[in-house]
Amino acid sequence: MTNHWVDIKNADLVLIMGGNAAEAHICGFKWVQEAKHGRKARLVVVDPRFTRSAAVSDYYAPIRAGSDIAFLSGVIHYLLENDKIQHEYVKTHTNASFLIDPAYGFENGLFTGYDAEKRGYDKSTWRYQMGEDGYAKVDPTLQDPNCVFQLMKRHFARYDADTVSRITGTPKDAFLKVCGMIAECSAPNRTMTILYALGWTQHSVGSQNIRSMAMIQLLLGNMGMAGGGINALRGHANVQGITDQCLFGESLPGYLHEPTEAEPTLEVFLDKRTPRMLRPGQMNYWSNYPKFFISLLKAFYGPSATPDNSFGYDWLPKMDGAYDVLAMFERMHQGRMNGFVCQGFNPLASVANKGKVSAALAKLKYLVVIDPLATDTSEFWKDYGELNKADPAQIQTEVFRLPAALFAEHEGSFTNSSRVIQWHWKAADGPGETREDTEIFGQLFVRLRAMYARDGGAFPEPIQKLHWPYRIASHPSSQELAREISGYAISDLTDASGNVTVKAGEQVAGFAVLRADGSTACGNWLYSGMWSQAGNLTARRDNSDPTGLGQSLNWGFAWPANRRILYNRASCDASGKPWDPERNVIHWNGKAWGGNDVPDMRPNATPDEGVGAFIMTGEGVARLFAPGMVEGPFPEHYEPFETPLGRNPMHPDVPAVVSNPAARVYQGDMELFGKADEFPYVATTYRLAEHFHFWSKTSKINAILQPEHFVEISEELAAEKGIRKGDVVTVRSNRGHIKAVAVVTKRIPVLTVEGRKVHTVGIPLHYGFKGETKPGYITNTLTPFVGDANTQTPEYKAFLVDIEKA
Repeated sequence: MTNHWVDIKNADLVLIMGGNAAEAHICGFKWVQEAKHGRKARLVVVDPRFTRSAAVSDYYAPIRAGSDIAFLSGVIHYLLENDKIQHEYVKTHTNASFLIDPAYGFENGLFTGYDAEKRGYDKSTWRYQMGEDGYAKVDPTLQDPNCVFQLMKRHFARYDADTVSRITGTPKDAFLKVCGMIAECSAPNRTMTILYALGWTQHSVGSQNIRSMAMIQLLLGNMGMAGGGINALRGHANVQGITDQCLFGESLPGYLHEPTEAEPTLEVFLDKRTPRMLRPGQMNYWSNYPKFFISLLKAFYGPSATPDNSFGYDWLPKMDGAYDVLAMFERMHQGRMNGFVCQGFNPLASVANKGKVSAALAKLKYLVVIDPLATDTSEFWKDYGELNKADPAQIQTEVFRLPAALFAEHEGSFTNSSRVIQWHWKAADGPGETREDTEIFGQLFVRLRAMYARDGGAFPEPIQKLHWPYRIASHPSSQELAREISGYAISDLTDASGNVTVKAGEQVAGFAVLRADGSTACGNWLYSGMWSQAGNLTARRDNSDPTGLGQSLNWGFAWPANRRILYNRASCDASGKPWDPERNVIHWNGKAWGGNDVPDMRPNATPDEGVGAFIMTGEGVARLFAPGMVEGPFPEHYEPFETPLGRNPMHPDVPAVVSNPAARVYQGDMELFGKADEFPYVATTYRLAEHFHFWSKTSKINAILQPEHFVEISEELAAEKGIRKGDVVTVRSNRGHIKAVAVVTKRIPVLTVEGRKVHTVGIPLHYGFKGETKPGYITNTLTPFVGDANTQTPEYKAFLVDIEKA
């Protein structure tokens, strides 16, 4: 979240799209109700289903699953066409005025530089025009035909209301109603917040879904504002935390890059990853990349990391390709992976195309499952139903179960959707032979290190040189790990006058103190300062809120730097005056930045210096034109890889752009994409309030509340197929089938798309063959093995199925 849960109460308009907060984020939804009651805010829900969020909304608009970019592009067109943008904000805080290479273009659904064979782009024309001074050229009048603003107007001019309605199935009047309510928030004293979740990320265009709404918020002037922002609702108490700490195999803690084979030395790596400034006077977080990265290497390797050995850079693995979840299971499926350690993860049920995942697991030499429960994955050969029946004697995989303690059975920290890190204390010891995760990994490491010392082995340095300073080597404490993550001085740190500011061994106050000379260690620069000399700041529980805006700075610790609203400098004009004085976040008082938040910039930077509000970019401004995106610098509607239309309505005669032309597709998976003539219905997956991922199906009370797998269909589709409520139905995709109970409901609208009816089949994701619920099939038997072109998040939210009475 750019803002935070409590800040939702400050919004004038709450838009839920790509999520279902009332069902999936029940406690946090309180703040939506606070906005409705306190500020008389309106709640708008746009969703393929009439959800529990829609049931308490002020307005609901249906949409075809997988057509969000068309809807959002139509909103952008509406705002530009009706001049409902905050002009001064756009000029000050976005790259609308920046000039793009004249060779850049867009035609027939493709941007310049496309290579069909590689399914990717040469982005050399997607760059700024550069001046003789080395900085990007700008046109403050926004009239140059090559400036971002004019390119944006031309790009989105095609998304008029009729086109949007034809593609999305959203009735034209409903679409325009939503546009009108959004447009009201272009006024400086009105803000909209957007709440989204996996309903946006789990698409082959997921990143562009989110970016489209970010563009809307920038045009409205809502980024950095109280009650504004783009708020990703995490589906688990610590999804944000595990992502920050390198959930993805291609990143290191704090979203630092995992080195590749093309970066053989530390010098090459840092030169590539450290950005240059594109505007005079600008500052950028990532200009500190060497400080963050070398401090991380010192945390990894301690005294063994020295300037002479590039601080242990050679000991880090160098990626030889992709290592996202789809890439890992592709390697496994090809027999190119020997072992897999699966911690708190149930991939048989949660990764796309279960048949492929099951076959991949059967090719391992060993599988280690670290989990409090016996998961479906830990018994992948016992599949339920008639799919993928396996003879265990024919599977070489040796499975090891290491029973882990539950979250309440050890202490540590959670980082919630608000980026707030909160300490939790141990409530009870785990039963039986369960162990805390820190002990499991501590024992594994100690034993591996002893084996290397005793027996030798290829390339032992990464194990033997790893810094392991914990009091009990086989069981590091959560406090020790938290202090290491937060960062400390290895030697005395001095200021420009030679005065000692931090003594060796002391905790650093934050990431601004980190050094690139090896004198500091920090396990995650984003979390730096969470454990200071004052103690464990994540354990604070002071919820005092003097301004009434929910800025409880003494409750836990928010990354980075305890900042609660990211980009809060954008809540002011160029002179530092708040756009909305009644919801003042920060302001320039003539001498310093004041307010109720930590300024998202250098705290001593005066407005006259021109330091931009978006200091994560080299421009210092937000990017309406984003050349870093894989499939294009502007969002464009592409159909899901399984489309009920068989073509892209925006480019009906161009087969190459039916679906995302830059998305990665593995050999063999393209052939498994279903066609509408055999699988005519759009399916989408979702979660239930009564179940928590794949965990709570092991709880008897939850199993009583939602006892067995079901699918939802409309009354009209049920009548066409001869299905009544309570019937067992078979749902098929081109990858397999499941059986479930039919729920016939008014909650699933039938949409008219391109002049034809489109039916939706809604499928909860929680069920499987382990647990207290009735044993059943796994939903991801049906889903395609393809993901977002930028993050590779699988496309669970829009695919094709057929349904029949069983």
